[in-house]
Amino acid sequence: MVPASAAGYIRVMSTTTPRPTNIRWLVFGLASSTSWLLYLHRYAFALIKPKLVEEWQLNEEQLGALDSAFFITYSLFQLPLGIAADVWGVRLVLTAMIVVWTLGLAMHAGVTSSGQLWYARATLGLGQSAVYAALTRISRQWFPRSIRTTLQGLVNVLAGRIGGLSANLLFSTLLIGTLGLDWRNATYVLTGLGVVLAVSMWLLFRNSPPEHAWTNSAEMALIADAADNAGPAAATLSIRQMFASLDTRGLVNLLAINVQTMLSTIADNIYSNWIPLFLWSVHGLKDREMGLIGALPLLGGAVAGVLGGMLNDLCLRWTGNRRWSRSGVALVGKSLAAGLLLVGLIWYESPYVFCVVLFFVKLFGDWSLTTMTGVITDVGGRATASVYAFNNALAAVGSIVAPPVIGYLVRHHGWPTVFIAVAVTYALCALSWLVIDCTIPLVRESSSDDKATA
Repeated sequence: MVPASAAGYIRVMSTTTPRPTNIRWLVFGLASSTSWLLYLHRYAFALIKPKLVEEWQLNEEQLGALDSAFFITYSLFQLPLGIAADVWGVRLVLTAMIVVWTLGLAMHAGVTSSGQLWYARATLGLGQSAVYAALTRISRQWFPRSIRTTLQGLVNVLAGRIGGLSANLLFSTLLIGTLGLDWRNATYVLTGLGVVLAVSMWLLFRNSPPEHAWTNSAEMALIADAADNAGPAAATLSIRQMFASLDTRGLVNLLAINVQTMLSTIADNIYSNWIPLFLWSVHGLKDREMGLIGALPLLGGAVAGVLGGMLNDLCLRWTGNRRWSRSGVALVGKSLAAGLLLVGLIWYESPYVFCVVLFFVKLFGDWSLTTMTGVITDVGGRATASVYAFNNALAAVGSIVAPPVIGYLVRHHGWPTVFIAVAVTYALCALSWLVIDCTIPLVRESSSDDKATA
């Protein structure tokens, strides 16, 4: 039996211990909104392509060159801005990137020639370049490791793919197909959303829980996860410290990660840049119908964001083997995507059935994206944003090459050849996961961090 004095002490303690605030979920909402709007703005151009064919008589190779303009700057600025996010903080860098990419989207609506459109595409690519590097650092600073992969799936994949799906439904089906706006005015409507997001990010977000005035000590204790979130040393990392801490084995492992991401990005190019044009040119679908049917593969990618993160965390809990929990999920997903896409060509002539097949192809192909984000967080350590940016920068090289190659294949060999090439790329992605090891760190942690994890 507890003495009366002790019982009274316990009651006092229970009433004076503050309840954790929920600012981490505000941050989660801002991160998800950023991912959603990024893909909404990025995927809008695929829906503009049929308009450019009608207005300026552009062919597939010229359209592919415009896609490459986006990925040139997207690749070049990944690493510098990723390092900037690690050194100067996510709040400043991410807000600035949102402003730049919103400006780039507005430029799309104001152009009068394909030459001017090249600069609009390049500006959009610059602004979106290191966004996911910054979002990955947010997940490391604001959420514990135990739920991080699931949350990364929700932010990076689910919210992003819903953004791409929203481009079809909001931009094509609603604004153009139902409300009758021309594509330029519809683009200006989307631009307004970017302004709102930039202001919200600057006012409501801070780089880490201790920096946020609305976060109390109970929430900071709840978030804390040893070396990941355990104090000021984890918040920033100088460029000199970053390069001095590189591990040789980690660099070789990073190369394998780079190859996988490049191949995955090449395969994904068909969804981000070409499916609406395929439905319009091959099957004659117009804005409203094209937006609805073309959204199916992106819906599959959205489902993958939830499923992939859950599979990673579940396998890790069941097996206790972090490497093969991550690699196994990714290998199975990419293999299923490759096989299903080849089988799906049986229904190529039926756009509705074929897009249902692409729903499942995208689902299996994309559930490894959450795995990849988890791997980057595992190997990147305190330099997570920089490592993510470096990986994306090299992967974007594939996106620079892929659009003109796809444009050439479409023009000279037809769409079925393109889908076969994508299936082969998925298969190569699957094989690369036999080499990747998420337990090999790229950046050695400092001795103080080692003590924190002990």
